[in-house]
This record gives sequence, structure tokens and C-alpha cells, in this order.
Amino acid sequence: MKFFRAYVEVTNVCGLACSFCPPRAQPTVTMQLPFFKHVLEELKHYTDEIALHVMGDPMVLSDLDRYLDEAHMQGFRVMITTSGFYLDSDRRDRLFHPSIRQVNLSLNSFDKNSSSRSLDAYLNPIIELCDEKVSRQGDFFINLRLWNLDDVHSASEFNDKLFQRLEKHFELPEGFIVSESTGERQSIRLAPKVLLHFDRYFEWPSLHNLVAGDGYCHGLIGQIGVLADGRVVPCCLDGEGIIELGNLHTTNLDKILTSKRAVAIAEGFSKKIAVEELCQKCTYKLRFIKE
Repeated sequence: MKFFRAYVEVTNVCGLACSFCPPRAQPTVTMQLPFFKHVLEELKHYTDEIALHVMGDPMVLSDLDRYLDEAHMQGFRVMITTSGFYLDSDRRDRLFHPSIRQVNLSLNSFDKNSSSRSLDAYLNPIIELCDEKVSRQGDFFINLRLWNLDDVHSASEFNDKLFQRLEKHFELPEGFIVSESTGERQSIRLAPKVLLHFDRYFEWPSLHNLVAGDGYCHGLIGQIGVLADGRVVPCCLDGEGIIELGNLHTTNLDKILTSKRAVAIAEGFSKKIAVEELCQKCTYKLRFIKE
């Protein structure tokens, strides 16, 4: 069994209250470094890549570099997903760590929060990171995520301002971004290994969702998640640990992944069957309908 990625939630703290995220019901937890080391040792036989994110923002950690050092020492490639609100010069410098393969910045975090920060004050550190990455020829990708392509929850006013700022800074023709975008999931190149990535809003899975059905998902097929408190879950969208398969504080990963519940989930998805109720009520799997 080999996963293309494991989501390791080093903290479930993000410091924001984005309207597109569900309210957090779990207590605040940060995974301590010794346990993080143990988690990596458990994962290294199953994947070469980790994403330090499920619900929290790893950039809130003042000692993130120590986690990155450990991941690098154990041979992992690292993906960072952040809101972009924590990009002072010291924190930006950590993103040039040799372990990092990709940095995702969720730009619609700004539009979906009640922040006193201006758009320029928010964007300036992000653009400085992009410029520094290009000038230093950093060997990683920056994905500027704009996952708000939804007519019902339109963010056209925010998007227009954002596009104007990006086009001006990256010396693109006026209207270039709109002319290149299709309204579907895609990436537009702004600079070497700096991409503006479009996608639609998605509904977080919930047992209260009305939509139910079978389908395919990467959970336990191509990915796995470890929450900040050590609970193992099938995918990166189960931030509440509803499908808790076991806890790495008490059980090794081999035993967890060979449990009847885990095997049933994986075998189900291989046949396009959603075994768990949460998976049945997850609409994100509709994105994999062609797989």
C-alpha cells in the first residue's frame, strides 16, 4: 500500500473564521515535535509526501522550521497550505526550506473573513514571497488558490480587484486572467512556478448533509490523514475525526490500516462504493466521477 500524500495536521489552529469552513468542534491541539517525529516514522513506509494541514494553518507555529527539519531528515517532501495571513519576513524565509515542494495560499480566506487588514496589506507579503521565490530560484511551486468560482456565492468584486493587482504586478495584459480562465478548475501561470489556481467552492462533508450516494474517493486509496491529536482518518476533509480508524499514540499504523474498517473503506472506493455514512454524504467525491 502506497499513498501519494499523507495529511499531517501539526496544529488545528488557524486563527481565522472563514465562512467557507465549518466551525471547529475539537479542542485546540498542536502536535508536539517528538510525536510528529513518531508519526513520520510510521508514515515513511507508506508515502514520500506530507501536507502539514487538515484544518489548521502550520504557519502559526513559531518553530515550524523544526518540523520541517525533521521531515527533511526523514526524506519527506512537504506541502504547506496557509491562509496568507502569517507571512512576515521571518515566516516567509521558512518557506524556502529544502523539504518544501509546494506552498498553497488560500486567497479567498481574505474575502471570507471580517478582517481590519486592507487588501493591499494582505497581498503585499504574498507578492513579496512570489518575487523572492523567483529571484532566489526557489525549487518549489506557489499555488495562489482562488477556490470561489461559484455563481451562487459570487465573489466577482473581490476577484476583479485581485486580478487587477496581479496583472499589474506580474506585467500581464489588462484582462488577461479573465480571458484565460474557463470558469472551471485550472491554473494560470503568473511567473516561473507561480500559479493562480482556480476551483469551485466545496461543501465540507457532514453527517447532516442531505445528499447521499456512492462514488470514488482517494481516501485510503491515495491519501490518509493524521489529526493533531494523533487520530488517523481516511482523508483530508475529516477534520473532526468522525471516521477515526485509530490513534498513533496507542496503535501503530500497520495495524490501523489493516483493520476491518479501513480495509472496507478502501475496498469500497475501489468499487466506487462509499461504505461510511460520512463518505456517502460527502459531495466532494463527485469531483472524481470520471476516475
